[in-house]
Amino acid sequence: MARETKKQTVKAAQAPAGMPINIGINDKDRAAIANGLSRLLADTYTLYLTTHNFHWNVTGPMFNTLHTMFMGQYTELWNAVDPVAERIRSLGHFAPGSYGQFGKLTSLPDVPATPPKAMDMIRILVEGNEAVARTARELFPLADKASDEPTADLLTQRLTVHEQNAWMLRSLLED
Repeated sequence: MARETKKQTVKAAQAPAGMPINIGINDKDRAAIANGLSRLLADTYTLYLTTHNFHWNVTGPMFNTLHTMFMGQYTELWNAVDPVAERIRSLGHFAPGSYGQFGKLTSLPDVPATPPKAMDMIRILVEGNEAVARTARELFPLADKASDEPTADLLTQRLTVHEQNAWMLRSLLED
């Protein structure tokens, strides 16, 4: 079961002073948005690891279907981390990139040490996709307040993917 979103005191590290950033978003708002995007990045990477693990370790009568589905999902997640990290950098902050940082920032539990049964994998991935969607949705008020359309666009794209993945996975759980 996914953990509730935890509020971390971990803050996005600001890039070294150099030429000031003047993109029409003040320093405080850029820092707050970068912090939220850092949580989204951690959630995305954690879900990527879980989905890839399940791709490798799924067994049972739905093996081929799930193996293929999980591959599509982990590939999409892998491709999603770079735009999130680069948005953080565009806001003048360093993107987190270590397991330690991700562990402190994510709202998702780590992948189970012993691979669960296929139906439990599906449940875990539904919960994971819903958690990432919640993390993305929490950031909209900040992006809207700061008129940060690029972040809002990125969040919309992530919500579309995670809500659709949760729906498709949830459909597999119906009798």
